Amino acid sequence: MIHFLIVGLGNPGDKYKNTRHNIGFMVLDVLANQFGVSFKDVKKYAEATHTWDGDKIHLVKPLEFMNLSGKATQTLSNLYKIPPSQILVVQDEVDLPFGKIKNKIGGGTAGHNGLKDIVAKLGSQDFHRLRFGVGKPEKGGMEVADFVLQNFNSEERTLLPTLIGESVSKIEDWVNTNRILIQKESKT
Repeated sequence: MIHFLIVGLGNPGDKYKNTRHNIGFMVLDVLANQFGVSFKDVKKYAEATHTWDGDKIHLVKPLEFMNLSGKATQTLSNLYKIPPSQILVVQDEVDLPFGKIKNKIGGGTAGHNGLKDIVAKLGSQDFHRLRFGVGKPEKGGMEVADFVLQNFNSEERTLLPTLIGESVSKIEDWVNTNRILIQKESKT
């Protein structure tokens, strides 16, 4: 049995529920609903587990603030013995325009405090990321830290269901691709 860890980044509480910084939580909520599983609170994180063709997919929403996301990621990685190559982090990305969604393996954190903490706690950058573009504030406007804590505007909100659906499809493709790669590696 293969275990995968999918971590959605966000901040806990209603105050942050619809902010750009919480897109990871939003995507995981839709994925959990699609899988027919519910999140349960366990200490400082919420977890939902889905069995997919005999493999386990652990969906996790850290329930501490963004800059402490590494603790839940590390805890579950250790508990289920999941290496970084089988971890996918769903994150907001200010370096991509709104609506652009890209996969990435490893690399730097581009100042993202949630990613910084995950790298520090895992001791590795070699996990996968689903980067959901939220855009940047206009030059001379608000600071990036304030921008990501703002709610999506009305135009963006109308596009979110489609973009979140696209993100869910990318996650499913990631799981399937990595299952095949792991199975091939175990046969050699």
